[in-house]
Amino acid sequence: MYYLWVFLIGGLICMLGEVLIIYTNITSARILVTFVIIGVLLQAFGIFDPISQFAKAGINVPIIGFGASLAKGAIAGAKSKGVLGIFTGGLEATAAGIAAAVLFAFIFSLIFRSKTKGRN
Repeated sequence: MYYLWVFLIGGLICMLGEVLIIYTNITSARILVTFVIIGVLLQAFGIFDPISQFAKAGINVPIIGFGASLAKGAIAGAKSKGVLGIFTGGLEATAAGIAAAVLFAFIFSLIFRSKTKGRN
């Protein structure tokens, strides 16, 4: 059942993104930012953790989980370092994920050749 709930909730989040891409004129970048902000708001109002306990990776893996991690780090940074912690806490909390994304993007850019969309 655990895997089923993870699949269903993660799939619903991804389906919502696809529906927004297909049926609206909203750009992919704006949808991405909207999902990050949703994660930040869920964490700020204390709603994300109960959902995360139930949905696990279904909500933590999509970009909503990244937004929640940013907010959680900013809140913790504000409590420990004051105003400066608001700005540094989110980056400290997500630094490993950002570094991994940059490293893997670099490695894959060396291995694969990019193609322009619409050209063969």
